[in-house]
Amino acid sequence: MCGGPGAIPSANLVFAMNLENIRLEKDGPLALVTLDRPKVLNALNAATFAELDAVCDELGGDAAVRVILLTGAGERAFAAGADIRELAAVGAAEGKAFSLRGHAVFRKIETLGKPVIACVRGFALGGGCELAMACTLRIAADDAKFGQPEVKLGVIPGYGGSQRLPRLVGRGAAMKLLLTGAIIDAQEALRIGLVDEVVPAAQLMNRARALAAEIAAQAPLAIAETLKVVDEGLDLPLDLALLREAERFGHLCDTADKAEGTGAFLEKRAAVWKSE
Repeated sequence: MCGGPGAIPSANLVFAMNLENIRLEKDGPLALVTLDRPKVLNALNAATFAELDAVCDELGGDAAVRVILLTGAGERAFAAGADIRELAAVGAAEGKAFSLRGHAVFRKIETLGKPVIACVRGFALGGGCELAMACTLRIAADDAKFGQPEVKLGVIPGYGGSQRLPRLVGRGAAMKLLLTGAIIDAQEALRIGLVDEVVPAAQLMNRARALAAEIAAQAPLAIAETLKVVDEGLDLPLDLALLREAERFGHLCDTADKAEGTGAFLEKRAAVWKSE
């Protein structure tokens, strides 16, 4: 169940939940969440959303977990999008609920208070691309493909794609993808700013773990506050966003971790964080 190149070494493996569509593995400060429906390219059906929501609650409440890696099982897809069979059967009211469910889960990922790194191999289309965009950072294998092809199905993105994509890549590049439904490769995704790194497929998970470990070594309260102040500040006028930054900076200056971090720097030793 937990084999393959993306698995965390079994000696450090902890199963936290009983899941059918997702695998959850923990290794110290890192957690690996794997969408596990490879036969349907890890399509996001209702059951998967329910499990992803529960996994977010589990990881958000686990103080030992500091960084989360999110990927898809198999070599063909991160997530190929929503389950089209489910989508085909919904009308107006159900469609709105369908969209709001996705918004709620993806927003929970975005505001979890811990960095979530999307590790993308193969297709990340529609809801899969939207899921990747809801993550804090995106590392793509060189075989990754991205797109929002909803217009080809007679709809628009329903899980935040029309809003997160312009924020990531700018209005023009986003509109080109949204209006044509085009699928782009990893290098083009990197060029327009949709992903943060592109690496050979064989190195994807090792690179993601190295980045996660680098982040996990930093002060946990400072990481959480960075995520929060950036997320909040994007929707505020600059003057108010700067004020929010000053408030959160002041708050951190009164923490044990700030005293430890500055003390460790001055004493030329490694800091020992307490999340206090």
